[in-house]
Amino acid sequence: MAEAGPGGGGGTRYRGAFHPDTWEEELEAIPMFMKRCPAEIDAARQPELACLQSLLFDEEQGPAELARMYKNEGNEYFRERDYRRAVVAYTEGLKKKCEDPELNAVLHTNRGAAQFYLGNYRSALNDAVQAKKLKPTHLKAVIRGALCHMELKNFSEAIAWCEEGLRIDSKEKKLVEMRAKADKLKRAEERDARKAKVMKKKEQCQKEILLAAIKERNIKLVLEPSNEEEEVSGGLAEISLDGFHSDNATGAKVHLDADGNLNWPVLFLYPEHEQTDFIAAFHENSRFIDHLMVMFAELPPWDLERKYLPSNLELYFEDEERTEMYELNAEHTLLQVLQHERYFVKAGTPTVLAFVKRSPFSKKYFSGKKVHRL
Repeated sequence: MAEAGPGGGGGTRYRGAFHPDTWEEELEAIPMFMKRCPAEIDAARQPELACLQSLLFDEEQGPAELARMYKNEGNEYFRERDYRRAVVAYTEGLKKKCEDPELNAVLHTNRGAAQFYLGNYRSALNDAVQAKKLKPTHLKAVIRGALCHMELKNFSEAIAWCEEGLRIDSKEKKLVEMRAKADKLKRAEERDARKAKVMKKKEQCQKEILLAAIKERNIKLVLEPSNEEEEVSGGLAEISLDGFHSDNATGAKVHLDADGNLNWPVLFLYPEHEQTDFIAAFHENSRFIDHLMVMFAELPPWDLERKYLPSNLELYFEDEERTEMYELNAEHTLLQVLQHERYFVKAGTPTVLAFVKRSPFSKKYFSGKKVHRL
């Protein structure tokens, strides 16, 4: 049945005819006139294309002929830098399992090259290995394998592959240059590994000295993280060096200064206002009152009632195991507090709580808790 043509003119076109503006695209969709074949063919949706492909790759042809056709198809995709389709084509060629080892070596080498450009270096290396097994003198496969090892930072293996290739062709420029580069990178890697080993040994030694200093002061630690807190007292003999967490979320760590004194990161908590203060290096012989004088030289913005004065504060630490509170003497040093028999340092960071004396909040907070005075 005829229908009116575009523009309302007198011309007509048959139902299903090409549209004047898109006829080239519609023609390209017809299998017989396709310039390029899709990567995947759905026989249900594209029966004509599937039929045409079956005619093109007729099973009456031998495996070698079919493999060669897929190789050529893959080469076309490779030239167009369509590496994914190239991999598919070369794979189809290998599936034909032809008995020509050289052709199979080429298919592996070409597929390896396509995988390499896709960044799939291990897959590319596997293809290079298979190609070399099939044809040990296949120089392209050896070069590709060496390149893969370079990308994977396997410099020793890259050198071995380069040397193997240079036995095939001693003047191959790519292999000569790659061999020199791999050797340079390998030596740099070994140098860095030696430096890292020395640094690790130095850090281990420093940690041992630090632990010895803590042990000497009879300071008790709680190792974290752990499902069950492990209390370590006395000589800290049970502490493994790797298990000792001497720093916190801020990155501050307990350390020994030049005079052999411990400096600790200390956290102050103000439960009433849900505020905190942090001292990155609290000298073990410094008194709490000295720090309070500096910290509250000016009233903090959250202290609207102006109650947080050094002389108006009480400091405590909590014995979590016994659910008991211990009041500190602000005139005491940090070391005196840490040496208390019920003080345990968690995560390498001593913590104290500060309250306003006799405030309604502190009375409520301590209600039902046993409080000890130092």
